[in-house]
Amino acid sequence: MNTETFDKLQYSELKEVIKSYCTSGLGKNLLDKLGPASSMEVVKIRLNETSEARAILDADGHVPFSGVTNIEGTIQHAEKGIILSPDELISLSDFLRGCRKLKKFMLDREFFAPVLSSYAQSMSEYREAEEEINTAIKNGKVDSSASRDLKKIRDQIEGKEEKIKALLTKFMNSSENRKYLQDTFISRKNDRFTIPVKASYKNQVAGSIVEISSKGSTVFMEPHSVAKLNGDLERLRAEEAIEEYQILATLTGIIIDHLPGILINMELISQYDMVFAKGKYSQHIRGIEPELNDTGHIKLVQCKHPLLTGNAVPLDFEIGNGYRSLVITGPNAGGKTIVLKTIGLITLAVLSGFHIPAERGTVISVFDRVFADIGDNQSLENALSTFSSHMKNLSEIMSQSNNHTLLLFDEIGSGTEPNEGAALAISILEEFYHIGCITVATTHYGEIKRFSELHPDFMNAAMQFKQETLEPAYRLIIGESGDSNALWISRKMNIKEAVLDRAKAYMENKAYRLEKVNENKIRKPAKTASQLPEEITDFQKGDKVTLLQYNDTGIVYKERNKSRNVTVFYKGEMHEILDKRLKLNFKAAELYPEGYDLDQLFTDYQTRKLAHDIERGSKKALKKIQKEMKKDN
Repeated sequence: MNTETFDKLQYSELKEVIKSYCTSGLGKNLLDKLGPASSMEVVKIRLNETSEARAILDADGHVPFSGVTNIEGTIQHAEKGIILSPDELISLSDFLRGCRKLKKFMLDREFFAPVLSSYAQSMSEYREAEEEINTAIKNGKVDSSASRDLKKIRDQIEGKEEKIKALLTKFMNSSENRKYLQDTFISRKNDRFTIPVKASYKNQVAGSIVEISSKGSTVFMEPHSVAKLNGDLERLRAEEAIEEYQILATLTGIIIDHLPGILINMELISQYDMVFAKGKYSQHIRGIEPELNDTGHIKLVQCKHPLLTGNAVPLDFEIGNGYRSLVITGPNAGGKTIVLKTIGLITLAVLSGFHIPAERGTVISVFDRVFADIGDNQSLENALSTFSSHMKNLSEIMSQSNNHTLLLFDEIGSGTEPNEGAALAISILEEFYHIGCITVATTHYGEIKRFSELHPDFMNAAMQFKQETLEPAYRLIIGESGDSNALWISRKMNIKEAVLDRAKAYMENKAYRLEKVNENKIRKPAKTASQLPEEITDFQKGDKVTLLQYNDTGIVYKERNKSRNVTVFYKGEMHEILDKRLKLNFKAAELYPEGYDLDQLFTDYQTRKLAHDIERGSKKALKKIQKEMKKDN
């Protein structure tokens, strides 16, 4: 299985729907990791679990997952030796209590779910750990009843605080001190008890400033009269923190001692959460557990696409029982692609242990691999054409396929010249057939339909079309070969019957009508001087001409040949150019005197000079030739 196939068949979207029925992150995490199984035994176990979960839900309506949350982070802290916080310990206590309740619930449902019930036997109970945590921690903090020393310290803290408040109240009630105060209340700043003093009188009050208000008009001061008591209070709070830490460390130690069993409980809870999410999904879609085989036989009875269960037209489909390859034809937007996606997603769902929206009698085969080539796969990164993209995908699929592979191909062979595309598609389908694959392919090509009709192990199918409304019916009819309904629609649109008959004949054979139109049918305008046929120019050697394709001039070297090509010397090279693409500028007779050696036009100055020097017996020219001859030897 590959992620590309999962994406095309919307497998991950289906898992997201089922994840929504989980009660904790534990089940969701397990669903994230879940993939289709290729073992018959594993698929049977998965489907049986879902069926048992469905039976429990149908009977009881709910499963007690209260308190069961994802405690993976808390467990990781404990494994690292980190002292757990009160909140983490409470979540662990809730988890253990939830495990205990779920265990009892499952053991009591052995009649409905013997397999799921047996899993609960492996679940451990930790009542003492629950009680110790719940006794020591209340309201999100360590309770005073957790230890005698903690209660004693907290009693002392409470006594000190009362003394401090009494002294500060007495200070504020004094008529002598009242003028210094901004207000008459005691506030706690930085864990010290203070009173609000007007900033202008801060030097009149004996004490230390603990904090200043944002506007600066008020200072919060600790009078000297309570400084010692505040110091005692700080020491007691430090002792309280140490005692709380020791209590939390003791409780964390209890959890660490039970970690192996708690981890097993987490695995079981994750499994239960995922399985009951599958059961809830089955209830929602009124799903069924299909029959299983590993021979490639698929039979869908009134089956709907798992993500389109509302008003979707149910699908009846079969393959692998008499034929192993199915070719589906029909009009665009007729539902061929959704048929492929339904077959693919239903198969992946069953291999994952999901129930499916279908009727009894539905049969699904277990496959090692499922591949889908649906969509054009075009990518800006690799700049592949649609056809190249399909071929690349098919090549990769071919290299990984075996006789336990399900293949789903949409518009196989499309994206190129129809004759080549059809021939290539037939060859590819043959190859997959001989590998032993189960193949479902859609096409518009008539050649593929004909091949499918002739091959004993191939079958045609067509998407039904409502001819009275020109609309697709989205129903698959196996054993029939469909078309695009173009002829039928054209007849409805009053195209001539003779035209349609000729088109039908062309579909059956390629005896095209090639006779020319009657000359009397062609309207011929009156010819003007400008429309008269142009006289063919007789190009001669040395003529200066314009090369119309380059909009530049050259010199004729050789006259027109039988193919009407003229050899023209242009930019130091000879070019054969059709006479229609040349325009005469000047005849050679107009450019050169009589008897002029025209061959000189086609040799460069140096070559001409050397020939002239040799002709007049120049020793320098002869030496140059001899030197070049020696160099060549």
